[in-house]
Amino acid sequence: MKSTYEDVERVLISEDEISNRVSEMAHEIDEYYADSGKKLLLLGILKGSVVFMAELMKHIRIPVEIDFMKVSSYGGGTVSSKNLTILLDLKRNNLPQTDVLIVEDIIDSGRTLSYLVDYIKLKGAASVRTCTLLDKPSRREVDFEPDLCGFTIPDEFVIGYGLDYDEKYRALPYVGVLKPELYEK
Repeated sequence: MKSTYEDVERVLISEDEISNRVSEMAHEIDEYYADSGKKLLLLGILKGSVVFMAELMKHIRIPVEIDFMKVSSYGGGTVSSKNLTILLDLKRNNLPQTDVLIVEDIIDSGRTLSYLVDYIKLKGAASVRTCTLLDKPSRREVDFEPDLCGFTIPDEFVIGYGLDYDEKYRALPYVGVLKPELYEK
């Protein structure tokens, strides 16, 4: 069986670069929410955010709770659909006493996070902000900017550190560019 490392055209963001930036982001989160007086909930969007959120929460020093939602906006392959389906919803009774920080692996079109911010606000959260590891503003289809961003990247198909192609490559410890011949068929 061949290694998934062989499918990487090049490393875009190294493991060390990610580690350093995630630590900085956690510090920014600590500072922003330190005097909130509310519970802080990291709301991970499955599956891609798991690796990023796990690393992020290890560096946050203020009390934090975690929860997850699963949302589908992909029709398969590399193309995002305009239809959004909530597969796993957030169910909490204490949202009015909770600051929600939505944690995402990557923002492309912006449709998913734009929708989720409004959705969580309607559910009654005290506040809703967004945090993403990667942002591709060149792919934006709606007016949306994350509150906290790790890296702005070019329009390339990236994998690793939670990001996948056909459920593969999530375990790579860095963000890499997938060889085009593997998805351009």
